[in-house]
Amino acid sequence: MAAQNKRILCFIDECGTAGDPGFALGCVMAWARDCGRVDKSLSDLLEPNVNELHAENLSREYLQGLLARFAQAGRPEGMILMNRLGTMTEGTAPTIYAGNVIETVKVAVGQFRKLNRIRGQGLGNVELILDLNHHNTDPEFQRIIAEACQHDGRFKAVNRISQIDSAASRLLQLADVVAYARRWVHRGEANAKGLHET
Repeated sequence: MAAQNKRILCFIDECGTAGDPGFALGCVMAWARDCGRVDKSLSDLLEPNVNELHAENLSREYLQGLLARFAQAGRPEGMILMNRLGTMTEGTAPTIYAGNVIETVKVAVGQFRKLNRIRGQGLGNVELILDLNHHNTDPEFQRIIAEACQHDGRFKAVNRISQIDSAASRLLQLADVVAYARRWVHRGEANAKGLHET
């Protein structure tokens, strides 16, 4: 029951456009109490003039080095970093985006529960934080997400949803890098197992 009372933040950003080949989501899930430390840890690894981290504008070598240095900097043990290629491909872009967000969160919740050894009733205090865009502010997206909060298995752990500009959050920027890393796997430039381990 204690796990339900502790705030968990789930940051999701995307790589590509919903419905297009290679569309992927990146997810960072952590206890809220750890997020300030993670934010600073990532910021300390960047050059002082970097206001916002955009994976698309950076080389694979730089991003892989950044992720490796971030892992060595001592990320919290209970933190999840994951990416998923979009599995839902039918419907409008907001519908596809919503379906893939729901499935990504459900997988992340399962991994988070396992990693943090949470049993019993599980999680019930997750805030979902999305990079603000025209897909996740669309009324259809919001309707699908609201229904999932009420009825869709592990997604019911989500009790608050926010959309913010990624410039305001290093953890959203990290989710962007994690999403972009899926593109290396999709293109055959990196091995999924090896990437996960490193």
